[in-house]
Amino acid sequence: MAIILKLSLHDEFDTYDFAHKLAQCAQLVDDCIVIYLEGDLGVGKTTLARGFIQFYGFERVKSPTYSLVESYVNDKVNIQHFDCYRLSDAQELEYIGIREYLVPGNIQLIEWANLGKGMIAPADMTIKITDDFDKRELEITTYTQVGTQLLTCINL
Repeated sequence: MAIILKLSLHDEFDTYDFAHKLAQCAQLVDDCIVIYLEGDLGVGKTTLARGFIQFYGFERVKSPTYSLVESYVNDKVNIQHFDCYRLSDAQELEYIGIREYLVPGNIQLIEWANLGKGMIAPADMTIKITDDFDKRELEITTYTQVGTQLLTCINL
């Protein structure tokens, strides 16, 4: 059963605040976490991912648009940030070992997940971002117990 929460973000600072809250909540989860980031070009998917990753102490966060995946590993976390926008074939994800990242404690942030269909893990949570002129709207949907745990924490 999916659970949905809708939020409005008024600027980039709100996006970073939300991303930091989500990252803080992710620290409470021992399982692998898979989060899909959905939305049109330029709505803030990478900004949200950057804020999430920076919460864990990584200052320099690159967009994985051309490399398909950027990994961020330290003593606190193991994050893989995927961007499937430039995939010519979903099979490419198999070549870079996407399934090897599905271990407890790892976090996958996946942009353009629909383009990797059949190769990526099902989402625990989807965050759909839309641009509504002066603000961004988030629609957060959970699909698993892990997603529900994250959403409950965010909503406190």
